[in-house]
Amino acid sequence: MFRNIKAIRVGKETFERDEKIVNDEEIEINVNGLAFGRFSVSPNFLREFAVGYLAGQGLIDSIDNLKKIDVDQNTINIEIDLQDFDIRREMVMSSDCFGGWRGKIEFVDEVVSDYAISKDQILGAFKKLKEESRVWKETGGTHIAALVTEEDFITIEDVSRHVAIDKVVGSGLLKGVDFSRSFIVSSGRMPSDMVMKVARMGIPILTSKAAPTASGLMAAEESGLTIVGFVRGGRFNIYTHPQRILF
Repeated sequence: MFRNIKAIRVGKETFERDEKIVNDEEIEINVNGLAFGRFSVSPNFLREFAVGYLAGQGLIDSIDNLKKIDVDQNTINIEIDLQDFDIRREMVMSSDCFGGWRGKIEFVDEVVSDYAISKDQILGAFKKLKEESRVWKETGGTHIAALVTEEDFITIEDVSRHVAIDKVVGSGLLKGVDFSRSFIVSSGRMPSDMVMKVARMGIPILTSKAAPTASGLMAAEESGLTIVGFVRGGRFNIYTHPQRILF
């Protein structure tokens, strides 16, 4: 996940010292023989990334739609068995080019869940998230996300905050997690595209130590997602659908 380099430290004194930097690589995803995208990611949990990314974009409904996933060095080749795959792919590509988040939100079902969590659950999850941030402690160069259920705390670090969430969602799909009874814990900002990938999975609550953006809050309001931000120092802000937070 990281390697050692030499760097020059400048302060009251100037000297050379060893530093640790996080590794990242460019990964290509091909779906049904077509190039779908290139991503800068931490080079681990690539199967989980591919599954989570495709689900978050609405290209698959479940792992049952996957015929094959082959990770070949920096290329992930995927075969999807869906009659309407070409239509879904066109919707994703066209909304990326022209529709923005408002074009995409039309294809996200509203989150319907009576799941609720307490203040102590949120603060406890972030305490654990900090403990699990091992690569960040060494390098300062990663984001981290966790998918939290009653039975599990799935956490993964990545150079990208989006990919960190894709990876924990993909891990949850592969494990058969009930997303309607789970929540996401993240270290990154919460823009609209992140909100929509979480809402599309039916996950009712997204929490972060960082802030939401204006588009993120609008997307969360429309999709029925609860947004909690600035989780730090024993406090946090609830921005949307507060009925799921008990305090």
